[in-house]
Amino acid sequence: MILLVNSFQDVTGLPVWVAYIFVFFLGSVIGSFLNVVIHRIPHEQSIVFPNSKCPKCEKKIKAYDNIPILSWLILGGKCRNCNDPISVRYPAVEFLTGSLFVLTFWQIGLTAFLPVVFVFVATMVSLIFIDSEHMILPNVITYPMLVFALLIRISFPLIFGNAIFFSDLSFYPMTLLHSQPIWLVSLAGAAFGALVGGGSLWLVGEIWKRLRGVDAMGLGDVKMMFGVGALLGWRLTLLTIFIGAFTGAVAGVAAIVVNKDKNFQAQIPFGIFLGIGSIVSILFGEQLVAWYLETFIPK
Repeated sequence: MILLVNSFQDVTGLPVWVAYIFVFFLGSVIGSFLNVVIHRIPHEQSIVFPNSKCPKCEKKIKAYDNIPILSWLILGGKCRNCNDPISVRYPAVEFLTGSLFVLTFWQIGLTAFLPVVFVFVATMVSLIFIDSEHMILPNVITYPMLVFALLIRISFPLIFGNAIFFSDLSFYPMTLLHSQPIWLVSLAGAAFGALVGGGSLWLVGEIWKRLRGVDAMGLGDVKMMFGVGALLGWRLTLLTIFIGAFTGAVAGVAAIVVNKDKNFQAQIPFGIFLGIGSIVSILFGEQLVAWYLETFIPK
């Protein structure tokens, strides 16, 4: 935390609370854009045109009614023109994204990797909410995420000349490639991480399908984890899957208890929990892995 304060103050000369306010505002604005993504992409609509409008009266939303969080509160959660209710999801996404950006800035600091994590977190938020509403993880998001991850894994070692941004490169099997150029080792780490992430989910789903004759894992989850694995590396990807499986299981049990139905078999979108796990992993994964090894693995 001290390094973060000193770094920001050294660069800008401003107190660090100014940065937190700015980052929250930036995140809430990004969250407003994510609301467009969440609403339009599942319907295969452009996220650029036309301008946002009320789905009931189709009145275009004015700029002063499109201020993140505040506009919804001022309007009492209703359209100014027709008084049709506006879903609480809109300010919720804006507030969540702003809060996650603040948490990211606090954890990552003012480093070159900060914009990368911002993009990753925003992508996960959009996938979480799309999967929760439509039970899909669109290719138009998961494919570019994989390309983005690969470009980052190649470009950062070329620009900065070291592996400080990607912890998996310090562990087996990437250490076997220590004599190779760092960008190539990083790319190999991305490929291995993608294989661990997407490949493991695909394998589990295929085995389950052959044994039970039903699909247990959607290809959207697999494609999503290809991108997550490529950026995070195999160690944090395994942590992502563990957190996703654990939180998903807790949610499933809670759903059974709430529905009080012993034959409850409704599908729960796994992408929600993988998204949560990936955000936790990129922000706190190394600390969690270190804590686990120190606590449960004898030296």
